[in-house]
Amino acid sequence: MSTVSLNSNNNANRPNGNGTPEATDSQPYQAPLPWGRWSLRAVALLYLALVLIIPLIFLAQNGLAQGASAFWQAVRLPVAWSALLLTLWTAAVMAAINGVMGTLTAYVIVRYRFPGKALLNAVIDLPLSIPTLVTGVMLVILFGPQTAIGAWLQQHLHIQIIFAPPGIILALLFITFPFVVRAIQPVLEAMDREPEAAAATLGAGPITIFRRITLPVIRLPLLSGMLLSFARGIGEFGAIVLVSGNIPFHTQTAAVYVLGEVESQDQLGASAMSLLMLAIAFGLVLLVDILQQRSPRQEVAL
Repeated sequence: MSTVSLNSNNNANRPNGNGTPEATDSQPYQAPLPWGRWSLRAVALLYLALVLIIPLIFLAQNGLAQGASAFWQAVRLPVAWSALLLTLWTAAVMAAINGVMGTLTAYVIVRYRFPGKALLNAVIDLPLSIPTLVTGVMLVILFGPQTAIGAWLQQHLHIQIIFAPPGIILALLFITFPFVVRAIQPVLEAMDREPEAAAATLGAGPITIFRRITLPVIRLPLLSGMLLSFARGIGEFGAIVLVSGNIPFHTQTAAVYVLGEVESQDQLGASAMSLLMLAIAFGLVLLVDILQQRSPRQEVAL
């Protein structure tokens, strides 16, 4: 009799197929109230709306208040179009350089041991933790026309860094360098080394091994890091405002142009350029999200 009673008590507390205890006469099951879930969702959605969605709606409303023709006319002004083109091509050059050097840095950190490796790994994230305006100050102090390095480059090599596009590219490189490194580094750390060892045993050289085995594994993270760098460079202001000189048709970028339009109280011009930059950056971030979703399947296929 005692055995039967024990089994019945165990059956009463045994979970059903859904993982929840079955209801009994002595202890009926009560489903948890959904107040906690809904309150968390409401708080998260409210915060997202206040911080992101509502400002974007007002920006779009202000930029398109006079219609699409006025929007494109404000964007296609010669000075505005020149600022946008300068922003795009300098960000593209930066992304290409960042892709090569970021891949090389991530490969060295993961595959080699050397003194100061931990310090180098920590310094990589430094651009993300300091104000971007500090980057502009450092570049002006280092490559300014009145400094030794800047004067030598300008006199002997006829290369002007500050108040010229090279200074803009250097500033963008500094602030976006961690994106490619941090995108590739975990993939290299998790990568299986046996195919590389097998290829080396068969006589393949380091370049062939990297091109045929390593690069196919990291190509999607590499592309994601480059796109994030490009998107970050489009809207950069603090690091560029000092090194560019804000010269229209020469060194005035789109972000600096927006500041000038705000100071001139041209809300349409500022909103139109900001909306276009936002659309480009959002499209790139959306593409990065798609690539990151495809990345695990690509790695498994390899």
